[in-house]
Amino acid sequence: MSDRQLYCPFRRKWVAATPEEAVRQSCLRALVEQYAYPQSLIGVEVPIKVGAGVEKRCDAVVYSPALQPLMLLEFKAEQVAITQAVLDQAAVYNTTVHAPYLILSNGKQTVVAQIDADRNISFLTQIPTWNQLLS
Repeated sequence: MSDRQLYCPFRRKWVAATPEEAVRQSCLRALVEQYAYPQSLIGVEVPIKVGAGVEKRCDAVVYSPALQPLMLLEFKAEQVAITQAVLDQAAVYNTTVHAPYLILSNGKQTVVAQIDADRNISFLTQIPTWNQLLS
């Protein structure tokens, strides 16, 4: 672990500059700057309970203006492949969060999934803009 730090504007504090954190900050900055997501509606390291009350943390959750979860995001370091296991991890977290969208990214590869009311998953070719997310 490095002693280097980077500032997380979402948590308003300095955090360890791990490879995963660098991917998280880059992707979240893109959501705000390129896709018009309000920074104030993005939660980072969101605590959740899965299974038999096991405490976990979601890397990030995007909320609606009414504070309903819209998107669960799972980040990995660049050298960690986005595999079925990563999708499964996000899906387990989403059994608690109930977000209709999932984003998985290692900075080089990004997978965007939409989950319908019947829990069917479809994969999208691009990240929805904030307005598309709300429609």
